[in-house]
Amino acid sequence: MAPTRAPAPASAVSTSRARLDVLRWQAGYGMFGVPQAAAPIAFALVALPLTGTASSGAALVLAMTAAQVLGAVPVSRLGRRWNGVRFLRALIAVRTVALAAVTVLAAATAPFALLVVAVLAAGAVNGAAYGYQRLLLNHLVEPRSLPRALGVAATLNEVTFALAPVLASVVGSVSPVWAMAAVTVLGVGPMLLMPSIPKAHGLEVGGTSRTRRRVPRAVLVWLCCAGATGGAVAAVEVGAVSFALSFGLEPSWAFLFALALCAGSVLGGIWVSVRNRMPSGRRVVGFLAATTAGSGATLAGGHLALTLAGATVIGLFLPMLGTYYSLVLDRLAPPGRRAEMFALLRTSSSLGVIAVSGLLAAFGLRAALLGGFALLVLASALATLHVARRHDA
Repeated sequence: MAPTRAPAPASAVSTSRARLDVLRWQAGYGMFGVPQAAAPIAFALVALPLTGTASSGAALVLAMTAAQVLGAVPVSRLGRRWNGVRFLRALIAVRTVALAAVTVLAAATAPFALLVVAVLAAGAVNGAAYGYQRLLLNHLVEPRSLPRALGVAATLNEVTFALAPVLASVVGSVSPVWAMAAVTVLGVGPMLLMPSIPKAHGLEVGGTSRTRRRVPRAVLVWLCCAGATGGAVAAVEVGAVSFALSFGLEPSWAFLFALALCAGSVLGGIWVSVRNRMPSGRRVVGFLAATTAGSGATLAGGHLALTLAGATVIGLFLPMLGTYYSLVLDRLAPPGRRAEMFALLRTSSSLGVIAVSGLLAAFGLRAALLGGFALLVLASALATLHVARRHDA
């Protein structure tokens, strides 16, 4: 008789299950950004036949982002009495239906205003969905492992931001409607991949009225920096089609600029994962200064290589800054309000996107690049002052 194999220890099974849950979270986090990553190009290609201008796509991005800003905190508070995973899945479902409506309306050559309404619905739940997805990671990993987990997630996210614009450009060159359909389907990923977390339930996720303590002022500094970083990224991503046209390229070549940004971000995400440490405030000030230099390179323009190099530099420091913002808010957030803080983090980044998208839609690419550069200069000054005061204290 063959010897029976001893069952695996319960601790080993538990560890394996925990690692699988983290991998599922990271994959879902990476796919969460597909609609946002592809939106600047997909929306521009969809809007071009309806309005005759690529800048109308920036107007759609602006509408979606504005809805995200307005809905982030209120929608986050609606989920307090839900299981966090179930609420996240419900939000992703709403976003999917709204993006599907954009696809159908574009196929039917409906009035542009109807596309704006559908995009508003998709954006209204996006900020809260990000807040809950980020919060759920705290239930899956130990605090000391958060930098590495966020670094891996940032790398996967940037791979998404590298591939999604390419997908939108390639498929959109054949049919803009099919590009929107592909974006919609891929955006369902977080709803299917997010593992169940029974303990992330009810008021434990959103907090109660008794835990509504004041937010430290330091949070506002880093939220402003997140907004500036988002604006710098938006100047490249939302302006990708305009960049291509300014260099005499076809609109479908817009992916080059987003690809340069995301290639740098992948490298930055790998660095964060390997280091697995929260950077100091002084180092973050250096990251902001380098990002400002990259933004200045895209503003200077004049040559395709210089613009692509500037976009790469911006992308390189994006995961480093994004991971720091997430970790510092995790530390500074009052108990029970982390979901709101993470939603505010996405909202702040969205405000930067709104500002730059608005400039692009109203005044063109040059004004958008100048606005993104100015935001980074202001953020660098605020961060330098804040870090210097902390050091003196």
